[in-house]
Amino acid sequence: MPEVVKSASPGVDVLFEGVRSGDRALIGRAITLVESRNPDHQEKAQQLLHRLLPFAGESLRVGISGVPGVGKSTFIENLGMLLTGQGQKVAVLAVDPSSGRTGGSILGDKTRMDRLSADLNAFIRPSPSAGVLGGVARATRETIVVLEAAGFGTVLVETVGTGQSETMVADMVDFFLVLMLPGAGDELQGIKKGILELADMVAVNKADAFEAKLKQAVNGYKSALHIMSDASPSWHPPVVTCSGLTGQGVPELWGRIKKHQRIMLENGERAKRRANQRLTWLETHLKDRLMDNFYANDAVKTMLSSVKNELRDGNTTVSSGVERLLKAYGQHKH
Repeated sequence: MPEVVKSASPGVDVLFEGVRSGDRALIGRAITLVESRNPDHQEKAQQLLHRLLPFAGESLRVGISGVPGVGKSTFIENLGMLLTGQGQKVAVLAVDPSSGRTGGSILGDKTRMDRLSADLNAFIRPSPSAGVLGGVARATRETIVVLEAAGFGTVLVETVGTGQSETMVADMVDFFLVLMLPGAGDELQGIKKGILELADMVAVNKADAFEAKLKQAVNGYKSALHIMSDASPSWHPPVVTCSGLTGQGVPELWGRIKKHQRIMLENGERAKRRANQRLTWLETHLKDRLMDNFYANDAVKTMLSSVKNELRDGNTTVSSGVERLLKAYGQHKH
């Protein structure tokens, strides 16, 4: 009999109390509910999130990105251990839109952060396997609410360092840190200008590298940031050095992130940034839902293949195809 009770899905009240009291198992169940795409689960998740919302919003949200091989996991573990050592509660989330296709995740192998994952003041969550960018974004944003309501004062969001996931993470955090390797000469060629535009700070990891190479990298990134316009009039993104491996420079790096937080709280920019993020997310989420709804429409499904065939054969225009599909969608709805 106890097994039946245990396997039953906990209700909103139980999950709410569990999250608020910091019960790790129930925090995990709440996040699983939030990640689910099942409409019944989603309804329950929204009820839970509405109740948790008044207790959320107080954490410092930090996005961490960087080129592959930069040593993000080692850096995050070192930073996480520094914070838990100060008595803070730290959550680490991953955003990896490819995890749904590959079945793997950036943080799927927790052994890459074995010390941090064993720390009771830390909570590590791999990327939800929603597969599509919108699904992963929604789940990650709502997971942040759960973790903040559970008392995690710092939420680190790691991203794979490719394309759209950067912008998506920058749109849900208060501070965006970009990790880079020394060797700026070759590397700056391969860096999309976009990622540096999002950065609130650039950290050159592997500070134990050859000194001349390191200096060259720092100067290269400083020059690149200098010609870009700052996101805030109160903050010019610094370029710092650190070593995720030895921990050298990590406390100073964290000190700068805290300084940024103080400035943004005092001048009201953090509140403004978060409000804008919510509005951006409303538009993105609406587009995703409308697209899902559009492609799930029976009349659209029926007509889509013939429109595509006509386009392939050059027998119709794109505009005409769009008009026909939208008309079919509109008529079928009514």
